[in-house]
Order: sequence, then structure tokens, then C-alpha cells
Amino acid sequence: MLNFSRWAVAGILLPLIIGIVCAVPSFLPDSTVAKLPPFMQTRVNLGLDLAGGSHLLLEASTQEMARQRLANMEEQVRTELRRGENKIAIGDISSRDGKLSFMVRNPSEVDGAVERIRPLTQGAGLTGQRDFNVEVVNSSTIVITPTQAGIDNAVKSTMQVATEVIRKRIDEMGTREPTIQQQGGNRIVVQVPGLQDPKALKDLLGQTAKLEFKLVDMSANPSEVAQGRAPVGSEVLPYPTNPAGPPMIAVHRQVMVSGEELTDAQQTYDQQTNEPNVTIRFNGAGGRKFGQVTSQNVNRPFAIILDGKVLSAPDIKEPILGGSATISGSFTVEGANQLAIALRSGKLPVNFIVVEERTVGPGLGADSIRAGLTASIVAVVAVAAFMFVSYGRFGMYANIAVAINVLVILGVMGILGATLTLPGIAGFVLTIGTAVDANVLIYERIREERRRGRNVVQSIEHGYKEASRTIFEANVTHAIAGGIMLALGSGPVKGFAIVLLIGIATSVFTAVTFTRVLVSGWVRRTRPTDIHI
Repeated sequence: MLNFSRWAVAGILLPLIIGIVCAVPSFLPDSTVAKLPPFMQTRVNLGLDLAGGSHLLLEASTQEMARQRLANMEEQVRTELRRGENKIAIGDISSRDGKLSFMVRNPSEVDGAVERIRPLTQGAGLTGQRDFNVEVVNSSTIVITPTQAGIDNAVKSTMQVATEVIRKRIDEMGTREPTIQQQGGNRIVVQVPGLQDPKALKDLLGQTAKLEFKLVDMSANPSEVAQGRAPVGSEVLPYPTNPAGPPMIAVHRQVMVSGEELTDAQQTYDQQTNEPNVTIRFNGAGGRKFGQVTSQNVNRPFAIILDGKVLSAPDIKEPILGGSATISGSFTVEGANQLAIALRSGKLPVNFIVVEERTVGPGLGADSIRAGLTASIVAVVAVAAFMFVSYGRFGMYANIAVAINVLVILGVMGILGATLTLPGIAGFVLTIGTAVDANVLIYERIREERRRGRNVVQSIEHGYKEASRTIFEANVTHAIAGGIMLALGSGPVKGFAIVLLIGIATSVFTAVTFTRVLVSGWVRRTRPTDIHI
């Protein structure tokens, strides 16, 4: 076990050298790292508690989700019953008490209406239930009631989509290693290290980014619009930036093109006024629809609506056939860029409100780093002194392994793009303390073998061989505990678990394999007849 070929030694040292090299950029300033080749820019990212930054807790309204589901179902019911030649006439659809109800004008068509509506419902996950119940009441009234299983499944699906949309928006901001996690049924925690002013973050996440293009209703009476009334088939929306009139405008309810048909959005500038705006590009279907509508409505105004508010209402001067359009609305450069990010990342399926907001200053993070470094240095010095006093030369080998282990952990974290948090520093200190456990087991076993009368080489070989099994089993149980923390924990617990798991893997390698290489080299060079251990 003490005979290592040159290739074996190279295979052991190479990953350690790579780990050390990858750890170096974490100690260099940003300006220096930026000049390095891309494969060398492996830095450990600092978490919110170390780098400072912004913490937001967002909450979605389950009542709003329920209203949206009812509104979507109402639209589907209207479309389905009007489809084809066999249209079914119905009265007004009521959405009172959280359910839809309407009367079928011809009682003989009730069963046909139910048969056409039931396929609109879906299974609620694996519960075996539908998301809506469809019932007939009083022989001619159909009632569509959302089930609890359907509501729960919709909330779960909505929050998953919302989490991914928020993640895309924050990634577009260029931030590194944000933490975005769902908390409970309808809350999302957002932590962005390095962002000291959360206003831009709140503005970005506060936009649902529901973009719609609708025709302006030119037949609406301005006095009635001012009172919030619109003709049948139209609605009144706020127009806060209206340059020529009241801050209200009537638009047709029918959507010409929606934001779901966008493929790209970029902040640009108006070539004539140099004012910032947003240029959007539609997919094939959206471009064709937009071109068709603008061709049929030349010289009529259309409204560009974002989250229920009209941004602008320009006239259609000519057909827009290129599959792209420009959104203007008295934007600042930052505002136009945020809108472009929101549109590129997709529409949030529900509005969120900020229920908790915290800003961690970089000074607090610096204090945490200093305290963590102090604890780490004290731990390293204490462990190194103990190992040297107890085991002499062999203790020095263990100390070298610990120092390399620390650098390799940083290098692996840099390669993985992991984030170091304050609990992660605690994991570092714990790893330093436990990294020499394997060496203690090995060295005590070597002492025992020497007392039994074995020679130096046999004692070292048996010491490493017999102790390795115990070391492996102990670290497997250690890793299981760390894996459970990583899988079930969140935030600080995960930060601790990541460092712990990486430290377990690297410490076993350095403490067992690397020190064995050092010991074997010393034995081959000096041929000792006895060892003091």
C-alpha cells in the first residue's frame, strides 16, 4: 500500500492542484478576476449575510387566483357554447359566491350544454377529482363550482410558475446567486446578495407584466367614460400618461394580441426624439394576428395595456407587418429596461405584494466574515498545534492535508458556483476540526501495530488499511446527515450542508490518500528503523 507509481502520484496530486488553482480567484479583487480566462473565473459567491443585499418576502393572493380561474372558465364556457353551428343560447353568467351559474334559454339543450362544458374541466393532480364540478339546478340552470382539490392544485401550479418567472427576471438583472424559494403555500422568499437598494427589485417583481393590445372604442361617450362607464363589449381602463385628455379611456374587451405571443423585448431609443422605449417582437402567430388587425384598422387608435393600465394609445398609421412593434410611454431608461426584462421573462400568473423587506448592509457582512475568519484561524492553529505535539512528523503531514483541504473546498465551491453563507463558515470550522479525525484513527492504529511488534512498514500499511474501513463508515453516516439537511433544509441550513458535504469528500481524500503519499515518500527516502508517533 506504500508503493505508488509516478502515474498514481500524479493522479492524486492533479485534482488537488486543480482545486487549489480554482480557489485562488476567490482571494483576488474583481478587477483582477475579470482579466483571467473564463475557465479561471471560478469564485465562491457570498451569501446575503456576508455580502449584504436585499431580502423580500412576497405573498400571492389565493383569492385573486380563484377569481382568475373563474374568469378563465367563464371565457371558455362562452367560447365553447358559441362554437360551431350548434350554438347554445344562454343568459348572463353570474360569478357570485365563487361559482359560475347561468340559465340555458332552451331547456332541451341543457344536457348538450353540460356535455360540452364537462371536457373543459381537468383532473386535479392525483386526487381523482376534477377541478370544477358541473351540476344542473332547477332543470335549466347550470352551476360550475371549483373543488378544493382543484384550488389546491391550481395554487401549487401557479406558485411553481411564479417562482420560475421571478427567477428569470432576477437572472436578467445580472445578479449572482440569488436565493428564490417557495415558503408555505403562497409565499416566495427572494434574497439578492450585493443589491443594497431593493426598490428596483420591488418594481421589477411588482409587475405582473400582463401585456395586451386592444382597439380603442371611439364610440364611447367621454362624459360616461369619465364616470367609469363604457358601451357593451368595452371597458374603461386608467390612462395615467394620456397626453391629450382625461386619465381614463374606453377600449374593446377583445384582445388583439397578448404578451404570451412575444419572443423578445429590448430597451431601445426613439430615432426622432431619442426617448427610451421598448421594442417587442412577436412569434409567427402573433405577428400574423398583429399584421391582420393593424391592416384592418388603419387610422384607428389602439391601446397598449400593461397590468390593466394603458401605457399609450397611438394611431395605426399603416399596417405593421414586420412582426415587431414599439411601446412608448414616457419611460426612463431604467423603467424601459425593467419592462423589457419583465416581458422577456414572461407574465407572472398572479400579483404579489411585499409582506417583509430587509436590507443587510455590507458592514454587517464584513463583520461576519471577520468573525468567521478569526474562528477559522483559531481552529486551524489549535488543530495544527495539537497534531504536531501529539504525532510529530506525521502530525505535520496531517496539518499540510488540512491546509490543502481548505483550499480544495473553496475550489470545488467555486467550480460548482456555490454560495458561502455564515452557516457555511461554521461548516468550514467544523470541517477543519473533523478533517484530522481520519489521521488520528490511522496514527493510533499505527501505534497499536508497533506495540504488537510489527516493523515500520508493516505498521504503516496495516494502520492505513484497517483504519480506512472505519473512516469510510463514519463519513458515510456523516454524509447521510448532511444529505438530509441539504434535501429538506432551506436557506442557512442548506449553506451549512453544502460546505459540510464538500468537506467530507475532500477531507477523506486528503487525510487518507494524500497523507499516505507523503508518508510513503518519506519511508522510501529515509528507510527508518523506528518511528516516533
